[in-house]
Amino acid sequence: MEQKNTRPVRVLVAKVGLDGHDRGAKVIATALRDAGMEVIYTGLRQTPEMVVNAALQEDVDAIGVSILSGAHMTVFPKIMALMKEKDMTDVLLTGGGIIPEEDMQTLRNLGVGNLFPPGTTTQTIADYIKNWVKENRNF
Repeated sequence: MEQKNTRPVRVLVAKVGLDGHDRGAKVIATALRDAGMEVIYTGLRQTPEMVVNAALQEDVDAIGVSILSGAHMTVFPKIMALMKEKDMTDVLLTGGGIIPEEDMQTLRNLGVGNLFPPGTTTQTIADYIKNWVKENRNF
């Protein structure tokens, strides 16, 4: 009988670039922890390289990027490219912030997971991550 991995879902929550507004990221990190996940919060002013390296080192199932600076069309593709380069094709890249719907669609077409605008419930985000991991990481 195959034994499934029973460890908690591991999520890295990151703030990339010069965006100094981290209240939302901290709220999400706390909510994910309260939903039973292990959360690694990288803090402010991370580079895409720092985020991907930390995710690799921490063996996470998902990376959540909070972005309010308007740099989402640079940050997400860069993180996605680095993840592919490091063969992290079974790790979810998701996030949220101020991202226009048409940009969300463009990013989804690049392989980024669902992106969540302000006002999304933390339960919706937690459920999405848990379901994605269950379907894509053999949990």
